[in-house]
Amino acid sequence: MQVRRLACQDRELVIEGPIPADILSGYVLHPDLDAFRRPIEQHKALVEIAELTEGRIIAVRDAETIVGYVTFHYPDELERWSEGGMDDLIELGAIEVANSYRGLGLGKRLIETAFAEEQLENAIVYTTEYYWHWDLENTGLNVWDYRAMMERLMKSVGMIWFATDDPEICSHPANCLMVRIGREVPLSSVEQFDRVRFRQRFMY
Repeated sequence: MQVRRLACQDRELVIEGPIPADILSGYVLHPDLDAFRRPIEQHKALVEIAELTEGRIIAVRDAETIVGYVTFHYPDELERWSEGGMDDLIELGAIEVANSYRGLGLGKRLIETAFAEEQLENAIVYTTEYYWHWDLENTGLNVWDYRAMMERLMKSVGMIWFATDDPEICSHPANCLMVRIGREVPLSSVEQFDRVRFRQRFMY
């Protein structure tokens, strides 16, 4: 497990992961971490992800309180990204930082920790960015500024924009698919991912 310490004013934050489920269950989530569901329910969901064979939770905590996290797991079986049956396709599913801890670069530090020491060079890691998940109200950003911020964040670990004909992503021009293909990923997996990205062959 990677462990990094960050001095922050009069306290020390700890960025660590992947966190085993038994350790994660002993922490609590900051009450502001409610973008996807209530904090207590989200904490349970994070522990469940950590219990998965491929599940990875990277978190930043203040003492025993998680103030930010990023999740990695296989695509949901109801989503098109699972259709290829790929064991080396991993979704960067969610990244969230509590309001009062924003502006410290924690999002970038979280994903840098996730990719440190070539941990994910054998995987294709993707993230689907949908504007309706973005915290436009608290940040004061419009959809395009938020999109640019998310692109910069993902590009910091080598993720780049990929085209797709996925209906949800295509439903709004601010939505996007970003992908990082690890150096150890075989060409066969890249080609399979291309087939998943495009159902309409003429767009390939």
